[in-house]
Amino acid sequence: MKKRSARTTLTTLAGVLALLAVPGTARAADGGQGPDRGRQGVSEVLYNLGDEAFRPPKSLGYVGNNELDGAVYVPADLAEGRHPLIVIEHGIHATCADADAARDLAAAKAALARDEETGDTADAEKQQAVIDATVAALYAWPCAPGTDQIPSYRGYDYLGRDLARRGFVVVSIGTNGINSTSFGQADTVYQARAKLIERHLVMWRQLSQFGGGPLKGAFTDAASGRASAVDFRGHVDLGNVGLIGHSMGGAAVMQEIDDPNRASWPRGVTIRAAFALAPAATWDEVTVTRTPFAVMWGTCDTTNGGTYVEQNAARNKVPITKFTLTGGVHNFYNTQWSPAGGQVLSEDESFPGSRPGTCMAQFPDADYPQRDQDELSERQQRLLTRDYVGAFFAHHLLGDRRYDAVLRGEERFPGAPDVVDVRYDAGR
Repeated sequence: MKKRSARTTLTTLAGVLALLAVPGTARAADGGQGPDRGRQGVSEVLYNLGDEAFRPPKSLGYVGNNELDGAVYVPADLAEGRHPLIVIEHGIHATCADADAARDLAAAKAALARDEETGDTADAEKQQAVIDATVAALYAWPCAPGTDQIPSYRGYDYLGRDLARRGFVVVSIGTNGINSTSFGQADTVYQARAKLIERHLVMWRQLSQFGGGPLKGAFTDAASGRASAVDFRGHVDLGNVGLIGHSMGGAAVMQEIDDPNRASWPRGVTIRAAFALAPAATWDEVTVTRTPFAVMWGTCDTTNGGTYVEQNAARNKVPITKFTLTGGVHNFYNTQWSPAGGQVLSEDESFPGSRPGTCMAQFPDADYPQRDQDELSERQQRLLTRDYVGAFFAHHLLGDRRYDAVLRGEERFPGAPDVVDVRYDAGR
């Protein structure tokens, strides 16, 4: 296992980065500086086949249906050849944007804390009942009439647009139905999430190969809501697929590339690489020796639990990598979950440090002792994410070697503080 430090651009604008780059130096991925494609426009379309259109296989034993919807980021040169497909799956979060329930929940939690200090058991029972009711409203699916869903799948727009500028077709899928029903089903939830990914892959294969299937005629323009005639037939390469997952979605993509699960990949689909953002731990340890993957996590992430690189480092036959962000925060990967987005229940969930602008590091060990650390801003963390995710898929799906030294931790993106540690294992 090789372990090195890497530096990454945080605040430099894309245009400045392009000027700083010189031959032989890896460029930052910000702004679509992709493999020989340069800058290109991106269009966005949506599809929604129903809030409960996906029914997990009965053999799983998982109870609860899920939506079949997605936000699709389309490169301007879609009609020119075939483009790798990248599928993004979000993690667990509240499903319904019920602001009244969120306010009542916060008040009840505060009151319950006071009751526990004073020993007021009667009022504590009352507040717990309020908490139970508001949580049920916030995690309902489908949402109550007149209440919008929290579109967690739109929280990766910045990633989808950036990857599409590089020539990838990107679809971010919704998992609110599974989020609503996952409690008490930990032993099967990741399998259900993996099967949801496979269902979308089947639909995309049908659309790209035959021009048919459920997605035919299902697209609407994301800006106007009008029907879109975008033509994907023959232009999406299902033999060259990448997966991205965040939190429980990260655990789901690891479940999907688990060696034994490869047999369940849809016919005509090959997953070439996966990138897990702050992945949760799966119910059972996964064995991933044949599919390259990367894990990114932050030292101030309060919910991270996936040690996939450590589990597979002695047996991998392909490169695997762990990127550690000093001051990285779990929710900041998703704009719907982060404070600046203003969404219901958005928050910075890190533990505050001893002074403003710091957070308390988690998971202390010899390399990352628990201490105050400067917290990354939302923008900084997303720029880091775009840089490394873009470089990773440029390598594994497009064969672009430009960023290899950065991915191994031997070089850095031009210009900036030392906040990224790279642990790289080339495989056996």
